Order: sequence, then C-alpha cells, then structure tokens
Amino acid sequence: MLIEVLKSKIHRVRITQSELHYVGSITLDEDLMDAANIVANEKVQIVNINNGERLDTYVIKGERGSGEVCLNGPAARKAQVGDIIIIISYCSINQKDAAAHQPTIIFPDGDNKIAS
Repeated sequence: MLIEVLKSKIHRVRITQSELHYVGSITLDEDLMDAANIVANEKVQIVNINNGERLDTYVIKGERGSGEVCLNGPAARKAQVGDIIIIISYCSINQKDAAAHQPTIIFPDGDNKIAS
C-alpha cells in the first residue's frame, strides 16, 4: 500500500512579491528549490503563518540567488508581501518504507537565503 508522506519543506520564508495577473503558481529562488529538493512544476502546499490560509499550487523556477518567493495568479490574494509562509511537498511511498524515509527540511534566513 502507498501512503503520502512529507517529501520537502521550506520552513518560514517571506513573500517578496505577488503578481495577480499571472497564470498561477509560486515562483521560487532556484537555490531554495535545490536545497529543498523541489523541482519545477512540482505540486506544493503553501501555509501562510500570518493569516492561516492554505493553498495548493505548482513551482516555477525563479532567479538563482535572488531570495524570490512570489505568489502568482489567484494565489496572490492569499498572502501579502512580507507574510511568512511554509512550503510543503509530499510524495507517495510504500508504507513499509515510510519508517526509513527522511524528508528534506530547510530553514532559510530572514532574506530567504540558505545559511552556509
């Protein structure tokens, strides 16, 4: 049997931009994507710490090293620039493999950069 488990989490990044008139998605700094093991077009859940909103969308690559975290399209209505969010992705694995599974969790700094 397959179960859904946490694959990746970017814990507490700041929204740097929102673009209402865009097709939709979240644009992320490619450094954040790499560190969290998230790929372009991957489905993610966004949890807004400031207002409790939750939404599902997909990831678009942003400029590497920019710290960019931009909600696009209708998702832009769910957060304001400066809000702190958590970005979560899940994967399906065999239940017997779940005990050994290790998700990738990163904790960027206040500028959405990976601490070295």
